[in-house]
Amino acid sequence: MDDRSTGLVFSDRYLQHNTNPARLPRSGQPYPFVEAVDHPSNPRLVERTKKLIDLTGLGHDLTPVMPYLATEADLTAYHAPEYVARVRELCAAGGGETGQGAPVGPDSWEIALLSAGGVMAAVDAVMAGTVRQCFALVRPPGHHAMAARGMGFCVFSNVALAAHHARRRYRLERILIVDWDVHHGNGTQDAFYADPQVLFISLHQDSLYPPGFGLVEHVGDGAGTGFTVNVPLPAGSGDAAYLAAFERLVVPITTRFQPQLVLVSAGQDASAHDPLGRMCLSTEAYRRMTDAVRRIAAGSAGGRLVVAQEGGYSETYAPYCTLAIVEELVGRRTGIEEPMSPERLAEWPASGAVSGDQQRAIDAATEVQRRFWEL
Repeated sequence: MDDRSTGLVFSDRYLQHNTNPARLPRSGQPYPFVEAVDHPSNPRLVERTKKLIDLTGLGHDLTPVMPYLATEADLTAYHAPEYVARVRELCAAGGGETGQGAPVGPDSWEIALLSAGGVMAAVDAVMAGTVRQCFALVRPPGHHAMAARGMGFCVFSNVALAAHHARRRYRLERILIVDWDVHHGNGTQDAFYADPQVLFISLHQDSLYPPGFGLVEHVGDGAGTGFTVNVPLPAGSGDAAYLAAFERLVVPITTRFQPQLVLVSAGQDASAHDPLGRMCLSTEAYRRMTDAVRRIAAGSAGGRLVVAQEGGYSETYAPYCTLAIVEELVGRRTGIEEPMSPERLAEWPASGAVSGDQQRAIDAATEVQRRFWEL
């Protein structure tokens, strides 16, 4: 099989998950403007990404992978049955909040099942050898969803459920999850915090969201101690800091772990233009991080790699960041003009140098992880 063979999970149904309008956090009322304010996680983000993939012709290089509905048994591999029932009932009643900042509408029940099932279908495709790697362009996202409540736009923990699926169906014993969303993947961490079979690595903006999660000293519990790796980076970190963290921590730790499957929670909200983060990544950083996880997968997992969409809220720039990921998976640059000019990027300090506070953050994470890994 071609090492670059790549699948794409997508369904128009994902666009029917209705999060609009944005609401005030205390009262739950819409913003009091004449024109309604759209929710940050609205359908346009995924829709524009899919249109950009099609516009460039990159879709011709991708093998369609059909998503399916996750079952309630799939969901309860992590989520509490009472929570699953509550989400179903909320949707049947017209919608509401599944938890802190995680709204659903009347159509969201099946769409959330299709989102979780979409990442599971991506796992099936790479495990069956239909494709070597797969991008799951799904919504709603999942990495904040806890066992008994939704959080941060996330209803069900898509990637965590896919990892459970991979273990149950394919008897895998070592699964790697890399999360580069600007917000910490607290739900994914919670799902495997005491589990030595799943190595969870999160690179995120320090103390952004959710509060109290993703601290460098959060390393796992019990048998899972050492299998949670948190790299909280200071606001303003750019390409250089993220790539240094990959070189110092992600690559050596995963080389020793030897995963049999690599999953990525790909949130493109650490980009320089994102309204919900304060990081400075360019499209080039997403290309290079994708190259790194491809190499990790090639080293021990037979190239089996699933990249699942999480956040990314710049309606103009996030789709280009996701396009860069897909281009790197396929191994072809489409040549489409990007919003950030190479000249501006070259002059941007965050692109080429690791600042003092960023280096200290990477050093701190390295020092903690040396207790468990040879670094």
